[in-house]
Amino acid sequence: MKLGVFLPVSGKVAAGGGEVLAEAGQEAESLGIDSVWAAERIVQPWEMKTKYPYKEDDQWAKFVPPDSPFLEPMIALTYLAAVTKKVELGVSVAVLPYRQPLHFARIFTSIDNLSKGRFILGAGVGWMMEEFNSLGVDFHKRGAMGNEFLEILNKLWTTPGNRPEFHGKHYNFDAVAVSPAPVRKPRFPIWTGGESPAAQKRAAKYADAWFSYFVKISADELGAKFKEVQELAKTVGRDSSLAPVKLACCRPVDITDKPVEQNPQDLVGTPDQLIAALKKFKNIGVEHMALQFIVGKYPERRKKIERFAKEVVPALK
Repeated sequence: MKLGVFLPVSGKVAAGGGEVLAEAGQEAESLGIDSVWAAERIVQPWEMKTKYPYKEDDQWAKFVPPDSPFLEPMIALTYLAAVTKKVELGVSVAVLPYRQPLHFARIFTSIDNLSKGRFILGAGVGWMMEEFNSLGVDFHKRGAMGNEFLEILNKLWTTPGNRPEFHGKHYNFDAVAVSPAPVRKPRFPIWTGGESPAAQKRAAKYADAWFSYFVKISADELGAKFKEVQELAKTVGRDSSLAPVKLACCRPVDITDKPVEQNPQDLVGTPDQLIAALKKFKNIGVEHMALQFIVGKYPERRKKIERFAKEVVPALK
């Protein structure tokens, strides 16, 4: 099972130059971490009623204050491509309806080429209504827009004669070319996030992997939900050029000095406890896990990542 970590693209360390981000990416690479991840937020509203689905108290503002610096993830990954050599570079997750597909297809394949085939597109359709409103995008059409976006990405570099065209409800264009093509074939990996039945169906039809983020879930529970995705893949008209859908996920994690009582829905404990917990996810088929160390200050998070890499990661290889 491959393991990745989220990098500091938000907070005070994200402002004032890229030294911290570069060092974080390089350290992760030198420690044997398989992937590094940039989170995304386009705008941060001062007033928000939408509940944050990936934190137990539902409060986004307490997690990332509205005036906290937040780097644009594609630019951050491009920067990291120049200062690293082998670690994979992922975004978790890019909200597709905020973007024009052809414009961002060019950006995605540019990152993939500049990094020599290390880009992973974590993709979703969003959750924050206030952000949609600020950007002038219809929140209620986000699912259909995201599906068309994914269909376009699956066509752009596989259409015979390199003349893809698309005529949908939300996007429409005659034959075009987007070059250079991605380094990996048929394109860079696309892992779709979300936990709802619609998100499971989206992964089953369009994605290389289902990339869920459950705050709390056991390995057995995640395995059962992934079986639903696998069954859906048999009936939703999955593109025959795609390999069978895989299982990847994001999870919050914390490494402790002393043993803690184990809850199968959490990843918290000493290195030995985390090894045992993570092996359960490996055994149900998780191929890649992006880990978010829930610590307020980056210097402390950096120490935890280093300890995790040295004392936990080798046991999962």
